[in-house]
Amino acid sequence: MRPALPARYPVHVVLRVVAAVGNLRRRRLYHAVREATLTAARSGKIRIVHLSLQRTHVHLLVEANGKEALAKGMQGFQISAAKHINAALSHALPGPRRRGTVFPDRYHAAMITSPRQARHALSYVLNNWRKHGEDVREVARGWRIDWYSSAAMFPDWAEYGDEVWLWRWPPTYETLWVYRPGTWLLREGWKRHGATISCRDVPAATRRVVKAGGRA
Repeated sequence: MRPALPARYPVHVVLRVVAAVGNLRRRRLYHAVREATLTAARSGKIRIVHLSLQRTHVHLLVEANGKEALAKGMQGFQISAAKHINAALSHALPGPRRRGTVFPDRYHAAMITSPRQARHALSYVLNNWRKHGEDVREVARGWRIDWYSSAAMFPDWAEYGDEVWLWRWPPTYETLWVYRPGTWLLREGWKRHGATISCRDVPAATRRVVKAGGRA
């Protein structure tokens, strides 16, 4: 049984996918998850503030008015994401439509209760691609932020103002459907430990040092 969830506390949620789904960091699957963020926004049960797609899992920062709203909202998000991911995979591959499992287990959720924890969660989710080395892959070496996340919607990057053209998303890019934070912790509280977050931060203190321009 999940503990009570006061509405003032956001939650860091992790969803893992089955191996058969393959790499989530593909354009079709990004759009599939984007549709699920729209479904979640329409339902009004949860507010997804930030989200990032990694190869095998999804990170979300979520706000909800209690544990029941969180459970129902996450259930709706998972059902929608699974439906759209299966449709995307079916379109890409020959044969019958895929109807298999997408998310094998219940989601993992960690309540965020302090400004320091909120700051860590924001950096961890938005910069998680650097933890997994996605930023050194050929396709992403020129990226400053992760386009498979809601990083483009975060207004407090330390590097804003430097080479503005690097922050403009491509004309065909569609952002994820996310909310402005409603909880004090994700809106203002995290700033007690610094007013901005660097897009070059590497979560989990790996040995790499990311230089300006996104290259390691």
